[in-house]
Amino acid sequence: MVRTADWYFDYLSPYAYLQFETFNQLPIDLEVTLKPVLFAGLLGYWDNLGPAEIPAKRRQTYRYCHWLAGKRGIPFKAPPRHPFNPLAVLRLTLALGSTPAAVHAIFRHIWGEGKDAQDPAVLALLAASLGVDDLRARLNALAFKQQLRDNTNEAVTRGVFGVPTFVMEGEIFWGDDLTGMFLEFLENPALFQNGEMGRLEDLPTAARRKESRL
Repeated sequence: MVRTADWYFDYLSPYAYLQFETFNQLPIDLEVTLKPVLFAGLLGYWDNLGPAEIPAKRRQTYRYCHWLAGKRGIPFKAPPRHPFNPLAVLRLTLALGSTPAAVHAIFRHIWGEGKDAQDPAVLALLAASLGVDDLRARLNALAFKQQLRDNTNEAVTRGVFGVPTFVMEGEIFWGDDLTGMFLEFLENPALFQNGEMGRLEDLPTAARRKESRL
C-alpha cells in the first residue's frame, strides 16, 4: 500500500536543500508530493523572522549548513547573495511540474554550485538546461503565480510555519533535523499518542513573552 506525504519547501532555505538530498532514506512505498511555497509568506502570516534576518543566527546558519553538508558528503556552496528573491525559481519549478528532477537541479544550481538565483542570465541558462525556452512567458503565467499562492495558503492552513516541512496524516515535521523523527513516525504511526508524547499535546502555557524591552 502506497503512503503519501507532502513536502513544503522554498529554495531560500539551505536546510531544505540538505533535507532534499536525504530523500534516498525514505521508504520506497512513500509517495512525496513536492510543494513549492513562498517562505516569506509563511513568516508574514505567523509574524516570524527568518534565520537570515537575525545577524548572529544568519552567520551560524551558513556555518552549520556548510559543516553539515561536508559531514554528509553533499556539495555545498552558498549563493553570492542571500536572502534572495526566490519567486522566479519557484515559478519555474511549478512550470516544470515540481518534479524531483527539476527540484534537484535547481537546488544544486543554487546551493551546490553557488549560482545567483536572481541573475537573469544565469536563470536563463538554468532554464535552458531544463528544456525551457520560453522562460519569461512561464514566469509571468498567471496559473503558476496562483499555484504558488495556493500552495502557500494551503501550508498555512495546515499549520506549516517554516521550511522544509513534511506533512503527513495531520502531523507536521519541520526542519532537516526532524528527518529522523519523520522516519520513525513512518515506522510507528502511534509515536505521538502514547505516554509522555501524548501528554505534550495539551501542555498548558504558564507565561507569555512581553514586548521587547530593548
